[in-house]
Amino acid sequence: MPQITTLLFDCDNTLVLSEELAFEACADLINEICKDRNLDLRFTGPTLIQEFVGQNFRGMLTSLQERYGIEIIPADLEKYVRAEEDAVIAKLKASLRPCEGVDDELKRLNDTGKYTMSVVSSSALRRVLASIEKVGQDKYFQGEVVFSAASSLPKPTSKPDPAVYLFALEKLGKKAEESVAIEDSKSGTLSATRAGIKVVGYVGPYEEDKKEEMVKVLKDAGAKVIMYHWSEFPSILEKIESGEI
Repeated sequence: MPQITTLLFDCDNTLVLSEELAFEACADLINEICKDRNLDLRFTGPTLIQEFVGQNFRGMLTSLQERYGIEIIPADLEKYVRAEEDAVIAKLKASLRPCEGVDDELKRLNDTGKYTMSVVSSSALRRVLASIEKVGQDKYFQGEVVFSAASSLPKPTSKPDPAVYLFALEKLGKKAEESVAIEDSKSGTLSATRAGIKVVGYVGPYEEDKKEEMVKVLKDAGAKVIMYHWSEFPSILEKIESGEI
């Protein structure tokens, strides 16, 4: 078994409880875009999560165009992406909290000195940095170790495209087989799996009546093991490192 040297953390609803806040912030903007194009669709934060969880805003707008036949010209797309970033960051700075138990685990992992720790997200880099700074996690991700599918790549994309994971591995000088990703969504799990990275599927932030459904979704997407709480991560990582998983 290759030694595990690198831990790749999704951000939204893996490190921080941001999905609900972010989707609330961008639902109004999505509704405005639909109304301006005479598209009879209206979203709330929860319905937007159901439709687009795991995608960044650029990915949502691309999906809207593909599914409903509307057109958003490039200049408008960039304007909307920037407006969504501003709205979401303001919301996160006001109310963001870390996922339960993750701070203790990040400290433990950092104190071992054994791992390169990186954030690999679909969300815009400004948003990711604002998120981890707000909850004080930025001290665990020093240097050029935070990567965004929306901002870091030569061509912006979104998970489930594996490009952001492949880019992160290249920049970190690491290989897929020495890495473990922690993901909470189908698109994120597919992204890491398609990059050849072993995935721990995290279902902690989901409502109790959704957890088992998401267990199946993440396993079907390629997650090798499911984690309900961050306190389970030490034993999960030990099993991965021993080859049991």
